[in-house]
Amino acid sequence: MKIKNKIIEFQTKGIFHFIDFTDKVKEFGKRTGVRNGLVNVQIMHTSAGLILNENEPLLLEDIKEKFEKHAPQNNSYKHDDLTKRTVNVCDNECVNGHSHCNAIYLQATVTLNFFGGELQLGRWQNVMLVELDRSRLRKIQLQIIGE
Repeated sequence: MKIKNKIIEFQTKGIFHFIDFTDKVKEFGKRTGVRNGLVNVQIMHTSAGLILNENEPLLLEDIKEKFEKHAPQNNSYKHDDLTKRTVNVCDNECVNGHSHCNAIYLQATVTLNFFGGELQLGRWQNVMLVELDRSRLRKIQLQIIGE
């Protein structure tokens, strides 16, 4: 059994930026020499997430609208009140309660089958990072386990 890991990084452009990185996952799997197994994709953040969906511009616009309705940026969030919040506060802390609230509806991991040396995806399935906050450097860990 083989286990291989890789971290990939993306600089996002800002809120509701979608980055399709399906080809990077496919390339990673092929380079490992694994023929059959599982590829796990994990985002290392709590104000962004992963989706496995169709990369179609009008659908992505629909998704953006749903996020904005669910947790609007201009709402008041207790997480953003730095006069009261005492946990997990960093220098230059940003106001991003909306990002965390939207992230609960996304996946932090996506596990995909790898069979015959190929990533197994449905016709319209793509692996995408969804930025729910400001422009940031985002890290995603890839791990393949198989033979």
